[in-house]
Amino acid sequence: MGENMKYTIGAGVLLVMAVLSGCAGTPQPNVDLAPGVISAQSGRLGIAMTTLPKVDTAFPGADCLLCLATASLANTSLTSYTQKLPTDELIQLKQQVADLIQQKGTNVTIIDESLNLEQLAKWNTEAPNVAKKDFVSLKQKYAIDKLLVIEVNTLGIHRNYAAYFSTGVPYVILTGTGYIVNLNNNTYEWYTRVHSTKNSDGNWDEPPAFPGLTNAYFQVIEASKDNFLKPFKN
Repeated sequence: MGENMKYTIGAGVLLVMAVLSGCAGTPQPNVDLAPGVISAQSGRLGIAMTTLPKVDTAFPGADCLLCLATASLANTSLTSYTQKLPTDELIQLKQQVADLIQQKGTNVTIIDESLNLEQLAKWNTEAPNVAKKDFVSLKQKYAIDKLLVIEVNTLGIHRNYAAYFSTGVPYVILTGTGYIVNLNNNTYEWYTRVHSTKNSDGNWDEPPAFPGLTNAYFQVIEASKDNFLKPFKN
């Protein structure tokens, strides 16, 4: 699918890193979808999405205000183009997931409104594979036993910089997470991260339509959707 973009310390520095790592917490590891999590006997499953992010450009590495202003000015046409890219294909994900899961005999409720995670209280118990937000509070609200959430966190076109100078060509990026929470105990029964990137197959610098980046954008959307849907196709 194209080329993906990837990203003696003294004792005192090691100590600082350890403290910072402790503050940040341990990232949630992936949880494979086990047999029986989705079945005719697994209860009613709600399917929700968080609000899609604004499709936009970003310039990692342009860290000072003047650096960012310079990068933004140099990529004005690219930003104008990026902000007009559609998200219709992603909006269809809830229904596509629901169709696959219903084939397994599971009762499904599609939650129409966007899920606002900021409105959920913090879950007080910290343990492996336990969600940090209180999803249990949604059990009665939606009359469901489990909740499948699709989050898209980043969507757009990035171009890496070193201060004032670009260090590469723009690339399309989508990042997100998908997970199922058991609303009896707030534990994850499935958790996956999605990270898809792609450069233009040909010359990218063809404003105002940027056809090479347009193709890359829709390929990233399709690849990401496949990653979200794959566990439910088996």
